[in-house]
Amino acid sequence: MSAVPVQDLEVPTLEVRNLQTRFHTRAGVLPVVDGVSFTLGRGKVLGLVGESGSGKSVTGFSIMGLVDPPGKVEGGQVLFQGRELTQLPTTERRELQGNRIAMIFQDPMATLNPVLRVDTQMIEAVKAHKRVSTDEARRHARDTLARMGIPSPEERLRAYPHQLSGGMRQRVAIAIAMLHGPDLIIADEPTTALDVTIQAQILSEVQKLVRETGTSLIWISHDLSVVASLADEIAVMYAGRIVEHGTVADVLDHPQHPYTRGLIDSLPSANERGARLRQIQGMTPSLLNMPAGCAFAPRCPHADAACAQRPEISHPRHDAPWHTVRCFHPQHGKPAPAVPMALPAMARAAALEEGVPLIELKQVAQRFGATPPPGAVGRALRSVGLSKAPVVTHAVDGVDLSVRPGEVVGLVGESGCGKSTLGRIAAGLLTPTEGEVIVGGKPVASLSAEEQLAARLRIQMVFQDPYASLNPRLRVSRIVGEAALLHGLTDAVGQDDYVCAQLQRAGLDPALRHRYPHQFSGGQRQRIGIARALAVQPSMLVCDEAVAALDVSIQAQILNLFMDLRDQLGLAYLFISHDLGVIEHLCDRVVVMYLGRVVESAPVAELFTRPSHPYTQALLAEIPSIDARRTVFSAIRGEIPSPIAPPSGCHFHPRCPQAMPRCRTEVPRLRGIAVRHATACHLYDDASI
Repeated sequence: MSAVPVQDLEVPTLEVRNLQTRFHTRAGVLPVVDGVSFTLGRGKVLGLVGESGSGKSVTGFSIMGLVDPPGKVEGGQVLFQGRELTQLPTTERRELQGNRIAMIFQDPMATLNPVLRVDTQMIEAVKAHKRVSTDEARRHARDTLARMGIPSPEERLRAYPHQLSGGMRQRVAIAIAMLHGPDLIIADEPTTALDVTIQAQILSEVQKLVRETGTSLIWISHDLSVVASLADEIAVMYAGRIVEHGTVADVLDHPQHPYTRGLIDSLPSANERGARLRQIQGMTPSLLNMPAGCAFAPRCPHADAACAQRPEISHPRHDAPWHTVRCFHPQHGKPAPAVPMALPAMARAAALEEGVPLIELKQVAQRFGATPPPGAVGRALRSVGLSKAPVVTHAVDGVDLSVRPGEVVGLVGESGCGKSTLGRIAAGLLTPTEGEVIVGGKPVASLSAEEQLAARLRIQMVFQDPYASLNPRLRVSRIVGEAALLHGLTDAVGQDDYVCAQLQRAGLDPALRHRYPHQFSGGQRQRIGIARALAVQPSMLVCDEAVAALDVSIQAQILNLFMDLRDQLGLAYLFISHDLGVIEHLCDRVVVMYLGRVVESAPVAELFTRPSHPYTQALLAEIPSIDARRTVFSAIRGEIPSPIAPPSGCHFHPRCPQAMPRCRTEVPRLRGIAVRHATACHLYDDASI
């Protein structure tokens, strides 16, 4: 008899056995986590994926003991290094929380107290579990920040959370989680709202701590590309249950469950550029009204009578027993057929070349700052020192941009680069400090008030957070129809029919028009925002991170809607996003911004195959891919400089690996280096056309 390998005798870091968490509400009992089981070894990374409402975050909270009423863990076991956590007294559990087990939340402000400095919060966290002096605790906090790759740790310790960027706040939250060298970290969507470069920095630091400390990690996310690059195993959740579990290669290369296959097929990278995305039909069922059989059966193209009548059970794949699937027909997870483009890419590009620009921005600049009052009042305040010199933020700095009818222009860059400000200028929500906005061949500044209103109606905006942009006290019928009625596009008699037509065009059931925004899902609310924009019959939509907060399956539905509207109505788009995968799939042309300036502009195929600017090259190098396995991230180093005091010369030179002495003093001019391809970099001064 052969000896058992030593590693097989090790106690796993975490064992979850038939975990059940239910929420008791007035409407009924919700089985949010329904029989979840998995094992996590030392130094291993488990990716927990699924749509919103699948139960993945509540699974993490249940392990940590952070489920609040009306939720309650009502069954199963959670064993941490062999110790049963669900039955531990509160004092013993608190000794483990934040010490041996830590959690990183999606919003770092859920971890950080906004009224306390970083050093105060970290010192308190250290002294809560160790009997050390304040000076020793401070040194430990500073050393942990440094170990997490945070520059100037002493300065960061003295800062308040609001004085740090989003990426820096998240890194501080990770440092707090790592203060005591925990054996288990649960990370709940920690990079969802971050730019690709900041995300790469976070992932790089997470990879390093797992590799160097042997910490086990549960990475909760709906981003399959990030999970593919980081995890050892993947567990796919749907309606409170794990429906598939195996190694990254098994689950992503040989998906057995139709739901897993649908998630993979919904990714832009899994579809032909510019074509309609394959998508999962329908919505996740209500936990109050679960199907009698398989929960996925109402949305599954392979479901039969057995699926609808009896619950499915988890069983191993015949040729890979460690790969389990909860499905009656596991071999049906085949790729869906490709959806052809409405217009071939070459023909579409040629057609766009012939169009006259719908909107042009010429040397547009936008500066924000507190200016002293004019006249005698301002002079009097300055004379007694009560009015300081204005602090000016250079949000946009001399940008040229045009969009033709039917064209989709992608606008990308890190947070703070000015892309949202530029979008608001294009939509008429901001008047630029300098430069000219031309709509339909006419400068907006030269138009009468009535003509300016008509020009603004031609360009509408779709916001990132649909709930924040919808009045929660108004019914959808009024939200969608009010502007159309105000501008004479319909009358009171025909308003209801008009609203129904707009909702139907946006892919919503008109029967839902009497509901309030809170009664809809995130994807449905985004459709309401699109219907409201369409109601005034625009020629162009400015979409500011319009799919950033959506699950991959809902994202596919919204992107398909955008493409349908483009083809049916000839709509143009200025599509602002930090998701370069979405940009590559949807756009005809891409404009890259850095700290208020355009650094590169090119057709989408040209930019993604031959990026010229070092900043663009760095952005593209850090895109997570579902085809990658345990990618080593090496993001752009350093933070994006403040727009209040941008660097002289090329703004990117402090972070550029190819910077030359002249980059520190000379501003590079945006010049053509190929057909329709321009870049602002001194490396190409002799290559202009």
